[in-house]
Amino acid sequence: MRLLVRFMGFLFAAGTVLFLVGVGAVAGLIWHFSKDLPDYSQLQDYEPPVMTRVHATDGSLLGEYAKERRLYLPIQAVPKLVINAFLAAEDKNFYEHGGIDYTGMARAGLVYLQNYGSNRRPQGASTITQQVAKNFLLTNEVSFARKIKEALLAMRIEKTYSKDKILELYLNEIYLGLGAYGIAAASLVYFDKSVNELTVAEAAYLAALPKMPATLHPVRNRDRAIERRNYVIDRLQENGWIKQADAEKARKEPLAVTSRSNAAHTFAGEYFAEEVRRDIFERYGEKKLYEGGLSVRTTLDPKIQVMARKTMVAGLVNYDEQQGYRGAMSKLDISGDWGVKLAEMKSLSDISPWRMAVVLETSDQSARIGFQPNRELGGAVSKQRETGLITLDGVKWAKAASGAAKGRAATGVAQVLQPGDVIYADPLYKDGTPVEGQYRLRQIPEVSGAMVVMDPWTGRVLAMVGGFSFDQSQFNRATQAYRQPGSSFKPIVYSAALDNGYTPSTVVLDAPIEIDQGQGAGVWRPENFSTNKYQGPVTLRNALRQSLNTVTVRLAQDIGMPLIGEYARRFGVYDELPNYLSYALGAGETTAMRMVTAYSMLANGGRRVKPTLIDRIQDRYGHTIFKHDQRECRGCDAAGGWKNQPEPQLIDRREQVLDSMTAYQITELMEGVVQAGTATVVREVGKPIAGKTGTTNEAKDAWFVGFSPDVAVAIYMGYDKPRPLGKGNAATGGHLAAPIARDFLKLALADKPAVPFKVPAGIKLIRVVAKTGMRAGPGETGGTILEAFKPGTAPPDNYSVIGVADADGRGGVPASQQQQPDSGFFMRPGTGGLY
Repeated sequence: MRLLVRFMGFLFAAGTVLFLVGVGAVAGLIWHFSKDLPDYSQLQDYEPPVMTRVHATDGSLLGEYAKERRLYLPIQAVPKLVINAFLAAEDKNFYEHGGIDYTGMARAGLVYLQNYGSNRRPQGASTITQQVAKNFLLTNEVSFARKIKEALLAMRIEKTYSKDKILELYLNEIYLGLGAYGIAAASLVYFDKSVNELTVAEAAYLAALPKMPATLHPVRNRDRAIERRNYVIDRLQENGWIKQADAEKARKEPLAVTSRSNAAHTFAGEYFAEEVRRDIFERYGEKKLYEGGLSVRTTLDPKIQVMARKTMVAGLVNYDEQQGYRGAMSKLDISGDWGVKLAEMKSLSDISPWRMAVVLETSDQSARIGFQPNRELGGAVSKQRETGLITLDGVKWAKAASGAAKGRAATGVAQVLQPGDVIYADPLYKDGTPVEGQYRLRQIPEVSGAMVVMDPWTGRVLAMVGGFSFDQSQFNRATQAYRQPGSSFKPIVYSAALDNGYTPSTVVLDAPIEIDQGQGAGVWRPENFSTNKYQGPVTLRNALRQSLNTVTVRLAQDIGMPLIGEYARRFGVYDELPNYLSYALGAGETTAMRMVTAYSMLANGGRRVKPTLIDRIQDRYGHTIFKHDQRECRGCDAAGGWKNQPEPQLIDRREQVLDSMTAYQITELMEGVVQAGTATVVREVGKPIAGKTGTTNEAKDAWFVGFSPDVAVAIYMGYDKPRPLGKGNAATGGHLAAPIARDFLKLALADKPAVPFKVPAGIKLIRVVAKTGMRAGPGETGGTILEAFKPGTAPPDNYSVIGVADADGRGGVPASQQQQPDSGFFMRPGTGGLY
């Protein structure tokens, strides 16, 4: 008995020693792995990379920019269904354990021993808290050392943060495939829904993804993905979180993934969105753009953008088709499965309803075409094959663009199309209705151009078209293409004159002129577009209306190129304008954005505007960090509600770059350009429009820039590698660019009343003879107009012409080229002759 007691004492002593050694070993182990644990307190101030989202004026999503596609959701905004789905899949005891699931760890250890030496990846038993520790603070290394650190961190995290905070971190950090981080982004990427709209089956599928998002791809591995989804549904039912009927219904649902539509495609706003991206990058840098979670409200009006895109593309295509058909884009071997071969070819994705197709067979009457098949989410080519017909009506525009048959219309479809031709086609319309199964041949235009639409009172860019297709060329011709504006620059010259003593009735000589350029540069002889006629003395109104170059050059001589350069800088057309008279005719290079901004200042009464594509930027916390509108609102922050105080006032401190009366005068002159000048096609809009056309040397660029009281627009058309657009009137701004402006303004102003331009205080409207600018006699109405004069100026009742170069009073204009005026002419006060 005594021996037994001694033996038991020995065992107890040995057990105690072993226990103490074990405790010491565990303590040492914990100390060893604890000494270099990461600082978990950083989770308190965790700011995950969140994508920047860009919205149009109506709130529609225009673009997203991120390295990790993530939207951060507070746990209070996550539906209970979604929370339960992830708990069922990952950690059903999450709200009960202290960070470690010991039962799960034992199970994982047993599996590890069973698989030891098999090179199989050990089974995990990590709780959600452990996954937070790993994802935020550790690496993906597969080792016991990492698991020990993970467990230690999990216990410390549990003591520091609430369960809801831990779950919030987890649901926003996890990678769920297809570039989506966190449940909010994944819900949009997979189902184009917010988390609040997810069904049981959809929530279960997302909850199945954290373990192996690539393996559970919804297209490539659909069966396995459905199996794992249904496993989560079973766990939801087993835990009592959904009813049996809901579970059975969810299991039967197909795994229907809906890829998100590209909003920029929808609004044809890719050029606009890219310009916004560049702007944010320049303001805040790459990290803020792609990780800062900015909310950007832009100035884009989706309806206006669609109108601008539609009319600009139509103008480019119409011009290009008039030049003839250049032939198929390429040839394709149509033997075998032509669809797979056609799917490999790059097609433009942003020119809907145009679609790439291949010609399968042809005859004189028609051609059968096969359309490029779609690709499924996993990248596989769809097995569906869609075909259609192109009849003679669909190719009647396709005259030969070169060769012996140049300009000759086709009499049969087979003359235009051959089997294997790769083309574009869109539905054929007759009387405004699409003809079922029939299509029209299309070709990508060689010519390009740009359009910018602006609110002239604020500088907000409402729409932007930077070319035919962003998918074809990301070069934004609205902001990056520097082109000669031609005569569309003349209103700036005339504004400088009107601001410095001239009036709309001032007379300037229209006659041949020679300019000695000095230093061996030779003699420059500027000519009017119609070189065989000169009008002698003409008013500024009529000179601008007819875009007379010799008048503009004489005007520039009189007021001086330095003054014109100063006004060009004020309006932002040029940063520096050389002191050469040719630059008064628009020989310098500028952009459509700069031109529409300058004209906006004319439209708004001479106030400076800064062009902007962004109204407001907020950071991830909703704080406004940029606002375009800098006007002060006095009285807007009144506390305590309405107490009969004065109405709030907007204080506008923007610079006055042009006298408001001068701005009205030049606006009235440009109204004359639309009503009876080079832009009469725009008159069809039926609303007050002021504008000016422009055509550069050799007709390499065609412009129209103009405005209504509330909308300004600039349009140019030209080849990226400048070459003549044609010859004669057919290649002018009035023939090419102005019709595009007409079509756009008809749509944009369709539901707007015909509001006249506001007459500023101080302007006097005096009736004058339209041709001479002389004051109209009592009761005289025929051939007269109301002309705007500033205080202290007025048309004289009579005057004489002095200072002319020869006896006939025509400044040397041959008699055969003279057009006789109806009466005498007025000289600008203080001058010694005609200019």
